[in-house]
Amino acid sequence: MRRPIVLTVAVVALAAGVYLVTRRPTCTLTIDSSPPRVRFTDVTAASYLRFTHANGATPRKFLPETMGGGVVVLDYDNDGRPDLFFPNGRPWPGEPGPLPTQALYRNVNNNTFEDVTAAVGLDVSLYGMGAAAADVDGDGFTDLFVAAVGASRLFRNDGGKRFIDITATANVAGGAELPTPFDTHAGPIPFPSSAAFLDYDGDGRPDLFVCRYLTWSPAADLGVKAELPGGGRAYVPPTQFPAADNVLYRNLGDGRFADVSEAAGVHVRDGGKPAGKALGVTVCDPDRDGRPDLIVACDTTRNLYFRNVGARFEEAAMPAGLAYADGRPRGGMGVDSAYLDAERLAVVVANFTNEPNTLFVSGAPGRFADLAPRLGLAGPSRAPMKFGALFLDVDLDGRPDLLTCNGHLEPDIAAARPGETHPQAAQLFWNAGDTFEPVTAARVGPDLFRPLVGRGCAVLDYDGDGDLDVVLVANGGPARLLRNDDGANRSLRLDVPPGSEVTVGDRRFYATPARGYLSQSEGVLTVGLGRSEVAERVTVRWPGGATETFTDVAAGGVRRLRPAR
Repeated sequence: MRRPIVLTVAVVALAAGVYLVTRRPTCTLTIDSSPPRVRFTDVTAASYLRFTHANGATPRKFLPETMGGGVVVLDYDNDGRPDLFFPNGRPWPGEPGPLPTQALYRNVNNNTFEDVTAAVGLDVSLYGMGAAAADVDGDGFTDLFVAAVGASRLFRNDGGKRFIDITATANVAGGAELPTPFDTHAGPIPFPSSAAFLDYDGDGRPDLFVCRYLTWSPAADLGVKAELPGGGRAYVPPTQFPAADNVLYRNLGDGRFADVSEAAGVHVRDGGKPAGKALGVTVCDPDRDGRPDLIVACDTTRNLYFRNVGARFEEAAMPAGLAYADGRPRGGMGVDSAYLDAERLAVVVANFTNEPNTLFVSGAPGRFADLAPRLGLAGPSRAPMKFGALFLDVDLDGRPDLLTCNGHLEPDIAAARPGETHPQAAQLFWNAGDTFEPVTAARVGPDLFRPLVGRGCAVLDYDGDGDLDVVLVANGGPARLLRNDDGANRSLRLDVPPGSEVTVGDRRFYATPARGYLSQSEGVLTVGLGRSEVAERVTVRWPGGATETFTDVAAGGVRRLRPAR
């Protein structure tokens, strides 16, 4: 995430413009090929969703304040309705005022939510960034990990009634609580970002991958003289801090995790130093060998591609063409992946302002190329500062569309760049088959595009009507819930294990909730059928490689599919 602001630093040179800092189908789908006929309606107030993110911002402008928070979709009480968890920040140590907590909203009746944070024991104050959810102990209830500046937390779900902090025994804190005094603390403070659960070693237990962004401390941050025109302090760019090593925790199956980062190949070094400033992660399987891989979006360093070669990873971004879009690093934040058809996997990376989104598309075996310019995505996506990025089938026509959640990092950006704004509108691109076309308020209504300081985002079917609704998270502001009102097309809603590959007609899907920026979308896979009421054949390749075919799968409701025993 590069900062277009004026800095006064001995080692920094100015460069006006972009940076001011050096640094064959088996069933027939009836598809309508016209632009989406849906409408997004802001139902935040009507659904009683009242979460407001806190970033603890002060005039000292510590870098973590810019990153915002995410959202996790999970069904914590197993009632069949998706609930919402929001990791939250807090004031820095020594600052006055109340301590905000993390927040859990229970979906009461597919229309409204209630705040159950205190009732379930999640009223904990952390400087939370990203979060991820999975059943880590195999008891049938979804547990919750929060990646936080300082020390992260793992909460065990006790029967859908309460969450119990098991961080100490699980060995996943990754650091210590924020120190006091804070401003003068010079030792590195862990600065994680996104997190993802995946079964990388095939033992049936979800392991935990945690992105680490920077090697950062408050004293080092304040030691950089960063100024806006007129003398106010600016946020320091990430180029002024070293990268940090990502972390992989192996699930040992007894409530404990082991840090296997080095042995499993996720410590990547360039010139003996950590290679990536990691912000976003998606789980996918580009080589289709049945083992989950990781693609990590990095900020001002090359992206990373951890190819699973059997209980360990091989970093292969450069040979795969995923490291750079145009031979140089961009400011990568959110990342997601989806199949454009049965063969071509697309990986989107949401980039900094004045950089277009990157759209890597697979072609030759094991190789990707950035097709954003060719597919019409580059120009329209260049101006905003993009954080959250998600593929979703907005109109249920069977093709993945693209949403980005946008917002500048610098509240005072207008002082440095007249015309630029801190809150920005989200962007939605409709997949027309051979291009991605910008969608306007005239098509889907104005609510989706009301400006916010956008960061994380997620998709879910909160009202159970079969289409995909959207949650947008603002940095230091209220979250929004946008209801998708699509009255025409139908969908399959498939509950399959993470890591399953699903083929319906000439479309392929990979089941993973781990995608986006600091967030996790719902685990149920939504397959758009257009006007069709049934899919004649649904083929699932389960984790491990076995395949199974289901016939005449009807649209409507959620169908739970598991391997035959």
